[in-house]
Amino acid sequence: MRGAAVARVVVDVMLKPEILDPQGQAIARKLPQLGFEGVAAVRQGKRFELELDGPADEAALAEVRKIAETLLANPVIETFEVHAL
Repeated sequence: MRGAAVARVVVDVMLKPEILDPQGQAIARKLPQLGFEGVAAVRQGKRFELELDGPADEAALAEVRKIAETLLANPVIETFEVHAL
């Protein structure tokens, strides 16, 4: 059973700026065809929401950063940000 304090933490994963993003480029090319103007570029990424048993204190956020480095992101080609909701 979960503890009383439950926190949600988000991990946003994006390709590094120097890494080619073909999916983002395809979306950017399609937007004008669909009538959407004014978008210069699109970068595609991933978002993970983790529910923690307990508060999102510094120790918990450090653990989530380890999870992101180990499993959720490829540090060679991706960056990630961790923040509590």
